[in-house]
Amino acid sequence: MRMKNLRAAAALVLTLSLAACGAPSTGEATPTAAPGSSSAPRSSTSMSPPSTDQAIVGTVVRFTAGSEAVDVTISEDSPATRDFLSMLPLTLTLEEFNGREKIADLPRALRYEGSPGSDPKDGDLIYFIPWGNIGFYYNTAGIGYSDQTLHLGTYDADVEELERLEGQEATVAIVR
Repeated sequence: MRMKNLRAAAALVLTLSLAACGAPSTGEATPTAAPGSSSAPRSSTSMSPPSTDQAIVGTVVRFTAGSEAVDVTISEDSPATRDFLSMLPLTLTLEEFNGREKIADLPRALRYEGSPGSDPKDGDLIYFIPWGNIGFYYNTAGIGYSDQTLHLGTYDADVEELERLEGQEATVAIVR
C-alpha cells in the first residue's frame, strides 16, 4: 500500500512539473519586430495562433485602427498563412498603393516555401514575396496569376472602410 501511495505521489509531482513548464516547443523561432516597427502587446481580446493540429481555415484576424475594424477570414492553409498567424498580434501601418490595394510592411519576411501562388481577386488579403508585405486588394482588374502573390484570406469591406485604416497604426490580432 505504501509503494502505491509513493507511485501516486511521484506521478502527481511529475504531472505538476510538466504543467508548470508550459506547452511543448514547436521548434519555431519567436518572431521579433524589425527596427522601426512595433508589436502590439497581447491582450485578453486577442487569441493565440492556431497550433499545427488546429484548423487554420476559418480563423478570423481583425485589423483595428481607431474605431474602424476590418476582419479577414483565413481561407488558405499554407506555410505563409501559418507563419503570418504566428506573428500576431502586431501593429502595422497601411498605405495606399497604385489605386489597387492597401499595403503594409511586415516586421520580417514570411516563411512561404511550399505555399501556392494565386490569381488575386478583389477582397483578398495577399502576401507579396518580393517586397515582404501584405496587401488588401480592392482593384485587381488586369492582375493575373503570380507565384509571387500568396493568398492569405478574404475580407468584406469597401474601399472607404479600408481608407479609414490607412495612415495610422492598425492592431492586427486573431479574434476567433
